[in-house]
Amino acid sequence: MQRVLLLGTSGCHLCELAEQIIDDCLTSNQAWIIEAIDIAEQEQWQEQFALLIPVLYHPESQKQLGWPFDLQQVNLFFNELSPSKLLGKE
Repeated sequence: MQRVLLLGTSGCHLCELAEQIIDDCLTSNQAWIIEAIDIAEQEQWQEQFALLIPVLYHPESQKQLGWPFDLQQVNLFFNELSPSKLLGKE
């Protein structure tokens, strides 16, 4: 399973909307572990992402998807992170 970070902050209503979209996406694609990260606790991420949250971030490839996004965009993001695409085999 691959890990993707959901960068946000506590009490962020847009982050809650993003979580719902991601949950809807993952009902059909269970190959992902989503880890919610509160950027307020990490200065580096706060500086980089404070104005962009919520953000889906894949640490291995450094690909990111910033708000606003919808179900179709989230599906595309996860498809682009498939192992064969990351290795350049597709």
